[in-house]
Amino acid sequence: MTETFLTVIAEATAKPGKEDELKRRLLELVEPTRKEEGCIRYDLHVNNAEPARFVFYETWKSLAMLDRHLQSPHLRAFIADSPELLAQPLHVEMYTQIA
Repeated sequence: MTETFLTVIAEATAKPGKEDELKRRLLELVEPTRKEEGCIRYDLHVNNAEPARFVFYETWKSLAMLDRHLQSPHLRAFIADSPELLAQPLHVEMYTQIA
């Protein structure tokens, strides 16, 4: 039987003038998240045409492990500060890998 993984696409758009600060804060999430149990991939991208837009491409072993990530201190601190940085709420979509 093949393992089924959960893929998350999370998009963040900076408020005008907050692009560098948002980028710095998002980069701070990468290392601790990659060390979390169940994290297979946690990659940060910036939009080539709109440098205020960032996307995380994430792969998790399970929803339970993603839920633990969502409660991690580093992510909770970012979420608490996000209204100061984001032009709109985080846009998050979840997918289940089928092939």
